[in-house]
Amino acid sequence: MKVIGLAGGIGAGKSSVSRRLHARGAVILDADAIAKELQEPGEPVFVQMVEAFGDGIVGADGRLNRQAVADIVFTDKAELDRLSAITLPAIVGELYNRILAHEGTDDVVILDIALLTVPHQYGEQATIVVDIPPEVAVERLVAQRGMSAEDARNRMANQISREQRLGIADFVIDNSGGPDDLDDQVAKAWAWIESLPPR
Repeated sequence: MKVIGLAGGIGAGKSSVSRRLHARGAVILDADAIAKELQEPGEPVFVQMVEAFGDGIVGADGRLNRQAVADIVFTDKAELDRLSAITLPAIVGELYNRILAHEGTDDVVILDIALLTVPHQYGEQATIVVDIPPEVAVERLVAQRGMSAEDARNRMANQISREQRLGIADFVIDNSGGPDDLDDQVAKAWAWIESLPPR
């Protein structure tokens, strides 16, 4: 088994890289997807979040209103810390369980985690960082996800800096170009992964 971290700030195109790695045979463990599973109605994380932030974060369909949560936590560091205290232990525990399920295999396991902040944080042997200039990220978030520029910048401000992220990189994918450029970058990243020894 090889375990590789995949990090990138919001709007960097980490999901596009993840899809391309999956197409090459990698197993993707997506922390955001795991978080959404743990935040389904009735799950302990969902219940704790509603207790902490009130019924205003629940939509008319009974599910979590993610934008309502974002509006609370991305403008107030104390509220973000409160959210992290609820969600992170559950996400990390589930992530470790899913990594262990691939122990002893030849799988390439990609840990798709925006919040990688230090090397080998979750047992990964190396880290790929998807990089993009911050203003390009803002433009893409506005154009592709319909965010306001202010919301995009607030979210970026609550992540580690571009410099910090690049500081933990063993391999950098520059996603400031188009899809063909990204295909080429991912092909190089895959060749690099194949050159690594198992964990």
